[in-house]
Amino acid sequence: MTEITASATATGDTAGPGGATTGSGAARLQARDVTLAYDRRVIAENLAVDIPDRSFTVIVGPNACGKSTLLRALSRLLTPTSGQVVLDGKAIAGYAPKEAARIVGLLPQSSTAPDGITVSDLVSRGRYPHQGLFRQWTSADEQAVEQAMAATEVDALADRQVSELSGGQRQRVWAAMALAQQTPILLLDEPTTFLDIAHQIELLDLFARLHHDGTTVVAVLHELNQAARYATHLIAMKDGRVVAEGAPREIVTAELVEEVFGLACVVIPDPETGTPLVIPRASRD
Repeated sequence: MTEITASATATGDTAGPGGATTGSGAARLQARDVTLAYDRRVIAENLAVDIPDRSFTVIVGPNACGKSTLLRALSRLLTPTSGQVVLDGKAIAGYAPKEAARIVGLLPQSSTAPDGITVSDLVSRGRYPHQGLFRQWTSADEQAVEQAMAATEVDALADRQVSELSGGQRQRVWAAMALAQQTPILLLDEPTTFLDIAHQIELLDLFARLHHDGTTVVAVLHELNQAARYATHLIAMKDGRVVAEGAPREIVTAELVEEVFGLACVVIPDPETGTPLVIPRASRD
């Protein structure tokens, strides 16, 4: 089973989407000159990233450029071979697991639920870092789970087994678990996978509201126009390095898209939001 990183902010909670409580305490997350590798295969070297506090940061780039690998390092699932990930001025490796999980939550790219587990039980696992020797399940935990399920519209599925659900339904259940964590930093690895376009927008709108309420959101997205619409801070990666970063309106140009993705395009203002809208050039054939 994929490791569940789940938590709640220790102080300063505020009411978020659907009434759910969200972490409002400041928390700074950085990667300082990290080298990331799987076994001997190096994905990125001397990579430096500083996630702006309370931003909606989106990481984009072509397949296998290191986006998800960077997110795994930021979440403590992958230990850099050199350099370090720093959380609030302290190496994240120096935090106790539950301590780190009360600050940084993760919605992984793919997850496997235990056999026979129901939706409500899986979402409840998002409250794990709250539990301890002298602190067991409370009404606050119950409320957080109910509100997270309502916000992601899976409350009607509460008694269903996760294995019975469609891919899109399962993705929303995992998103509910991430919301129930109530961390001040939430990492999302391709959160819209398996979702139809309507549910993609609904989920991204939900994360945008979390960001508005004070949560630092960091997401890996494949859809560049969605990234440009929702991000307050955009990081463009290629071949394990950061090519450009900043506000989408400032960095998303036809030249950048061609450099990063090899796509000839034009970039125009989105008629709804004014954010950059990438239009691929028509084939000349």
